[in-house]
Amino acid sequence: MADPKQQQRDAFRAADPAGGPLTTDQGVVVDHTDDSLRAGDRGPTLMEDFHFREKITRFDHERIPERVVHARGAGAYGYFEPYASCAEFTKAAFLQDPSVRTPVFVRFSTVQGPRGSADTVRDVRGFATKFYTSEGNYDLVGNNFPVFFIQDGIKFPDFVHAVKPEPHNEIPTGASAHDTLWDFVSLQPETLHTIMWLMSDRAIPRSYRMMQGFGVHTFRFVNAEGRGTFVKFHWKPKLGVHSLVWDEAQETQGRDPDFNRRDLWDTIEAGDFPEWELGVQLVPEEDEHSFDFDLLDATKIIPEELVPVRPIGRMVLDRNPDNFFAETEQVAFHTANVVPGIDFTNDPLLQARNFSYLDTQLIRLGGPNFAQIPINRPVAPVRTNQRDGYHQGKIHRGTNYSPNSLGGGCPAVATGDPAAYRHLMERVDGAKVRRRSPSFDDHYTQPALFWHSMADWEKRHIVDAFRFELGKVAAKEVRARTVEQLALVDHELATAVAEGIGVTPPQQRADTPRPTPSPALSIANNQADTPSVSTRQIAVLVCDGVDAGQASAVRTALADQGAVVEFIAPQDGTVTAADGTDTEVDRALPTVASVLYDAVLLPPGALDSGDPASDGAARRFVQDAYRHGKAIGALGSAVEVLAELLPAEVWETSGDSRPVTDRSIVTCGTANADFTAAFTEAVAAHRDWSRPPLTR
Repeated sequence: MADPKQQQRDAFRAADPAGGPLTTDQGVVVDHTDDSLRAGDRGPTLMEDFHFREKITRFDHERIPERVVHARGAGAYGYFEPYASCAEFTKAAFLQDPSVRTPVFVRFSTVQGPRGSADTVRDVRGFATKFYTSEGNYDLVGNNFPVFFIQDGIKFPDFVHAVKPEPHNEIPTGASAHDTLWDFVSLQPETLHTIMWLMSDRAIPRSYRMMQGFGVHTFRFVNAEGRGTFVKFHWKPKLGVHSLVWDEAQETQGRDPDFNRRDLWDTIEAGDFPEWELGVQLVPEEDEHSFDFDLLDATKIIPEELVPVRPIGRMVLDRNPDNFFAETEQVAFHTANVVPGIDFTNDPLLQARNFSYLDTQLIRLGGPNFAQIPINRPVAPVRTNQRDGYHQGKIHRGTNYSPNSLGGGCPAVATGDPAAYRHLMERVDGAKVRRRSPSFDDHYTQPALFWHSMADWEKRHIVDAFRFELGKVAAKEVRARTVEQLALVDHELATAVAEGIGVTPPQQRADTPRPTPSPALSIANNQADTPSVSTRQIAVLVCDGVDAGQASAVRTALADQGAVVEFIAPQDGTVTAADGTDTEVDRALPTVASVLYDAVLLPPGALDSGDPASDGAARRFVQDAYRHGKAIGALGSAVEVLAELLPAEVWETSGDSRPVTDRSIVTCGTANADFTAAFTEAVAAHRDWSRPPLTR
């Protein structure tokens, strides 16, 4: 019997006016839309490519005034300072003197959802930094993934259209778990490497402060002698890389949709300034072709085992904006905003971004004068012949052309000035083609590299993510086709995903890549050099009859180390402690949840308020913390109650002390220095992924 849904799709295609060949807006038939026109396979994109320009321009102008992508954001001011002069490989002034602090503004963002979507969705995160240097503004426009979904910018509208809410019903918001995205992925294998990152815990960061950043593309450094060096940029958070798990990420969307935005704002207001180290991977020009992938391919990384990351400076964010719209919303980033000493490569995705960003700002910010908005103004002097246009804020005098004599020749071109920007000279030749270089063809080795570099718990989370995402896909053929693509990455991965989504597991393939793992890709190997509880959010469950003395002692010890500790009770106001004193409550249990905290502490009497509803909510709070791998501390009578809530195999019975086998669950009869030290260590470790499943 025919599949009714397939019949419906066939009928739709037959009636669809788009069923004929693809054309431009002028009706010109197009025979290729996957590669922009370039000079040679690896050459720069040509401006005469009217199809590429029309496609990108139309895409850039689709939404007014919200950003088409990266609409949901948060920002902060700070500074950058180099560790030492980088003159050996770049003449960029802001990378020379360790005593000079360059002001910065950083905007973090999600990609798919609109401004009103939630922070903790599964998505790529933008990590864009504007350096207000003495030579002009430099924008390092990156993401929290080192790779992107596509190799050529002409495909960007296709990818974003696929990942955005489906056009017929505008569903889902801020999510990639739907048919059109996975249809695109299953037909476009170059997406697979970034898809692996998207299905990993990297896509649900605990905090912007605990998130890596990457420049994605290969750029060039250029030194004073004009020698070029290929460079990739890395931001490494001082606090280490930490993520949520999918279950808590989803609940957090309802409990606090501003979770990441609030975290960044609150920690800066509290004086706990987030910090990142800027590192670079440097490749001499003569080594450009020494890898088994192409440096111009934005879907590839350079494994750190091949080219180590060299730390060159640090960035600190120490001030929140005064007005979200004027600053965070109006900030305009552009990959082509570079300064002397930093140049481009012929990466076809980067070439497209260098066109697209400026084009987008023109429509989003109402004209060409957006650089005059305070957040976008450089600290370097501006002298141009640009005039008029929407929102012109300057009153110009004199001439507006060059060359001139009536204006004294000003502003004059800086002929011979070593401070002037000069593009690196390189030979460019080749046939005018719409074709991708064969060096871009391997779409499976690096996704396999990512998979084989993961810890076991990371692999479990990736499989669970694929099952969730593809389980939301209604088209069975898309599910099956995606599994076929995953089978080209790894048989174990593809089989585990297939078994969870009702697809026949694939046959083992002999040509599946088996790369040597890169430990640097695992979150497990990207922790802080010195783990700390600073800025960690810790919930202390209290109620009438609680031992407030022990609770306060541990709270004070943790707060002294920079933790944010809150007393959570069944209701706001105060609770009456066991000694008859009143203890102030920070938050009421119905207004919060375990997913908003990094750890939970149970003082004696914490889970025994006498109110079944309140005790039930408190016990669920604890069990959620357990399921999400968080540190749990229990004292006195709370230890026995905790033992009833958790799996029996967590505990070892030994007399009356019941020592726990899980180091992240810390128990003791009374609060003492040993307990506090052990609990502090457990919180600093962030999560424990080795726990038995919760069955109660």
